Amino acid sequence: MSFKSALTSLALLTATTSAHPPKYHPSGPWNHPSAPPPGPASASNHHGWPLANFTSLVVFGDSYTDDSRLGYFINNNGSAPPDGYENPVSYHAADGGRTWAEYVKQYTGANLYNYAVSGAVCSNEITPRWFSAINAPFPDIAGYEVPAYLNDSALVVNGSKFMVDPADATVYAIWIGTNDLGYSAFIEDEQVAGTNITTYVDCVYDQLSRVYDNGGRFFVLLNVAPLNLAPEYGVEGQGGAGPNQYWQNKTGNITEISGRMLESVVTVNDIYDYRTPYEVVLAGRYPGASFAVFNVHDVMQNIHDDPAAYLNGTAPLNVTGTVNVCNSTGGDCVANTSPDSFLWYDELHPSEQTERIVAQNFVDVVKGISNYATYWSS
Repeated sequence: MSFKSALTSLALLTATTSAHPPKYHPSGPWNHPSAPPPGPASASNHHGWPLANFTSLVVFGDSYTDDSRLGYFINNNGSAPPDGYENPVSYHAADGGRTWAEYVKQYTGANLYNYAVSGAVCSNEITPRWFSAINAPFPDIAGYEVPAYLNDSALVVNGSKFMVDPADATVYAIWIGTNDLGYSAFIEDEQVAGTNITTYVDCVYDQLSRVYDNGGRFFVLLNVAPLNLAPEYGVEGQGGAGPNQYWQNKTGNITEISGRMLESVVTVNDIYDYRTPYEVVLAGRYPGASFAVFNVHDVMQNIHDDPAAYLNGTAPLNVTGTVNVCNSTGGDCVANTSPDSFLWYDELHPSEQTERIVAQNFVDVVKGISNYATYWSS
C-alpha cells in the first residue's frame, strides 16, 4: 500500500470525536439495576466495534485501577498472589473509595478480573521504581500483570475454567502511564539508559499483543490522564504541590515540571491516536480484533473545565485541591467530608467521583456509542 493510499484509508476509517461531549450515563441492555439513570448517547462512532455481548472485563494498570493486589504483595513479604486469586474489592482504594473498574462491574454486572497493581509501570526494564515495603520494584504489567492473567486464563479449578467467558464477550482494558511518566521515572530522567517515551509506548502495544496471542479480541486502551492538572504536577498557584507524600524530595521550578508533564501527556496521547489505527488497520498486527481508544484525558479535562456538570458534593466544587490533605511524609491526614466535590483525591489520584464518571463513560465505550472513543477493527 502506498503512503497516499494509507492516508486515504485512514481518512475513510477515522471516527469523529467531540472536544466537549455531552455528559450522559450508560443505558441499554447491560444496565445494572444500581447503575445511574439512562440518558441520550451518540452512535456516531458505532462502526468498527462489533461487540454483541459484554460479560467480562480484564484490566491491567496501576493505582488508578488497583483494588488490592499491591496490598497482597505487602502483606506476604513481596510474594505474588497465587494463580486464581480472586482480587477482593477495596472500599478505600487510591481514590478513597472504589475504583472505576468496580463501578463498571456494578453498572453492567460483568465479571471482573483485575490485575492492576498500585505503583506499576508498563515495564521495569524501562522505568523500574523501587518499593521498600516488598524490597523490590513495584510489580509491572509486562513482568507480573500479563503473566498472571495468562496463568489464570489456563487455570482449571474443580474441572471448570477459572476465567469462564468467551473471547467475543470479554473486553481487555489497559490504563498505564501515570508512574511511567512521573517522578522516579521519565520526568526525573530516571528511565533505563537507552529507553525513551516511544520505548514505553512500544511496551503497551507489546502487552496487547501478548493478550491477543492468547485469544483476546476486544481491547480498550485508556489514554493518559491530564497529569499536568494533578496537584503532583500542577502549576504553582493553581494547586501545584511542592514536596509531598509521593514525591518527598521534589525540587525545582514547579511550573517547569508541570510544563514538561503536559508535553509528555500530549505526546503519548497523540501517539496512541495515530499508532492504534496504524497497528490495527494498516499493519494488520491484530487480525480479527477490535480496538477502542478511550479518551479518558478529555473526560477528566472536562471535569476540570466544567465541574458543575460532573461533581455533586455539598462543599464548594474544587478541581485544584484534594479530598485528603496530608503532610509531606503522608501523616496527619485530614479528609474532606464532601469527597464528591473534588476532582482529585490526593496529589496524584482522581477522586472516587471522578472514577465513577470514568466508569460511566467506559460503559458507553464498550457499547460502541461513546463520543470519547475512536474505534478500529481489522
